[in-house]
Amino acid sequence: MPNSYTQIYIQAVFAVKYRNAQLNKDWRHELFSNIGKIINDEGCQSIIINGVEDHIHCFFSLKNDVPVSRVLQRTKSLSSKWINENELTQSKFNWQTGYAAFSYNQSAFDNVVRYIKNQEEHHRKMNFQEEYKWFLNKFKIDFDDRYVFNKMI
Repeated sequence: MPNSYTQIYIQAVFAVKYRNAQLNKDWRHELFSNIGKIINDEGCQSIIINGVEDHIHCFFSLKNDVPVSRVLQRTKSLSSKWINENELTQSKFNWQTGYAAFSYNQSAFDNVVRYIKNQEEHHRKMNFQEEYKWFLNKFKIDFDDRYVFNKMI
């Protein structure tokens, strides 16, 4: 679309199903690279992807004609497929249903990159559930605590 200019930064957060610690440090970097490629293939621009054993953060610039839901559905689907095809986990790998996505302006760019870059250090102080709820509250997103996470049955 000529003469349409946007700069939309999105931080997306999603977890391993049941928040199992399945993202092994030995291959996590390769997973993050794979996810960055998927995001770029959607026409967006991957900025930084990082996480720990049970969840990840993706920071990317959203293309003006691509819905966030499509980027994340494809990212989760294709990265799950990659993990399973390479037999990186002992059982079938799945991401948990859903995600959280937050938009940022240019002035927050460096802070978001720094936050995502330091995930391991950050999670020594706060677990994923606490972090996730902190983000939802920070961005004033209404949620019912009973439905935020799928529980393992």
